[in-house]
Amino acid sequence: MAEPLNLTVSLRGTREVQDNYQLFRLTGLLDAFSEPTFRKVISKCIEEGPTHIILDLSQIDFVDSSGLGALVQLTKQAQSAGGTSQIVTNARVTQTVKVVRLEQFLSLRPSVDIALENAKQS
Repeated sequence: MAEPLNLTVSLRGTREVQDNYQLFRLTGLLDAFSEPTFRKVISKCIEEGPTHIILDLSQIDFVDSSGLGALVQLTKQAQSAGGTSQIVTNARVTQTVKVVRLEQFLSLRPSVDIALENAKQS
């Protein structure tokens, strides 16, 4: 069951917790305005566990450098807690990530289904 995340006016989302992973579905803008709240909320969720996370950004309209920085920090946090991070993207998000050559580090996935298969194997 998805529970709403308390983020910002420009960034909304839900969180689903399963046995070994958390799935976050986000919509809106991941930018300098929404990034501090986004990072704080997701970081707290990683601490609570499970530490394997999937961020569904396929409905995100815009990601700036602040948003990318948060994604890198959250990926590092999940990894240091013994977990993994996967990011489901759309063409816009993928292009932004590829410009800074982070597509391998951020484990980009084309769909939630593929990310779920990977999470179940973790």
